[in-house]
Amino acid sequence: MADPVEEIVAPFPETVEEIREAGGEAFKFCYQCGKCDVVCPWNRVRRFSIRRIIAEASYGLTEIENDDVWRCTTCGTCPQQCPRGVKQVELGVAIRRVASKYDVFTASARPARAVRASLTIDGNPLNEPRARRADWAAGLDVKPFTEGMDLLYFVGCYFAYDPRLKKVAAATADILNRAGVSFGILGEKENCCGESIRKTGAEQLFRSLARENIKTFVDHGVRKILVSSPHCYHTLKNEYPEFMVNFEVVHISQLLLDLVRQGRLRFSGEVRKRVTYHDPCYLGRHNGVYDAPREVLAAIPGLELVEMASARQDSLCCGGGGGRIWMDTPRTERFSELRLDQARDAGAEILATACPYCITMFEDTRAGREDESLPPINDITELVKEAL
Repeated sequence: MADPVEEIVAPFPETVEEIREAGGEAFKFCYQCGKCDVVCPWNRVRRFSIRRIIAEASYGLTEIENDDVWRCTTCGTCPQQCPRGVKQVELGVAIRRVASKYDVFTASARPARAVRASLTIDGNPLNEPRARRADWAAGLDVKPFTEGMDLLYFVGCYFAYDPRLKKVAAATADILNRAGVSFGILGEKENCCGESIRKTGAEQLFRSLARENIKTFVDHGVRKILVSSPHCYHTLKNEYPEFMVNFEVVHISQLLLDLVRQGRLRFSGEVRKRVTYHDPCYLGRHNGVYDAPREVLAAIPGLELVEMASARQDSLCCGGGGGRIWMDTPRTERFSELRLDQARDAGAEILATACPYCITMFEDTRAGREDESLPPINDITELVKEAL
């Protein structure tokens, strides 16, 4: 009779190879130290083990029907603690590619599958018509991009369509005009950048969206791209070069700081509030942009900047990354609940951030709690505009 332990550890080579081909080869470096589980934000709200998922993948024992496959928010907390370079985010995405290949989606992940049709047809995940992508700019001094302008403002899906986030896009346009920046938008020619759908395993759809955007950029003579979303920033800056292109990509926080330093933005008003800044995962941990947003806020007259318990590289994820923005998460398991408590405990009168997913998650949590002690949410551009 075979040793039962030997039966458990005997690998399934076909499954191992399938995960490896999908981009998850780095799992072989894991020696199960458990540091990833210690820092994973999920373990603040429920039990979850990325270490176990890695161990199962190394033996081809991954259960793609398990909801845990879809739980990772790709926040980047565990890779920065890993002593072996396992690349947990890439492994998690690789497993989702396998699940997508076989059309296996758990109940909580099905909304992520549903958005694929909207992305394919209208270039956005919100089931909004492509023709209305520039409606947010109605009545504003915003022109179509033409070659020779200083930069293309790549608005992004949520800022273009979401009623709350349209205000951020409008504030951005107003600031750019006041600073004398020559910019334009693509309107209905702009597609979703594809970052989040790629993280759900839809690789071919991501590549289709990226190719369409790149062709549009090239056809219009785009060289420098401004984005408001860290997810757009990460993808255009770090993932689009996979297609042998290289555009200069700037996040709005970086541009605002440059404009302040150059004296092109002059504050005539004040924001007499105690403000705390939340570092979005894809701006902070994934791209190292920590100082620019804080320096912009610190330059606003009257504003007092305070830090939360978890800040900078230790910032607590809002819970919306990795496609989770579209998935069902019980209120008792939302990181955004903990984050708003941290902002309140820091004595903040405003919780500021620079990401559409973070704003969406925080606004939803705040509305559901109906707790007047929780601070309101603002994008940094809204606070800048208020002080101009």
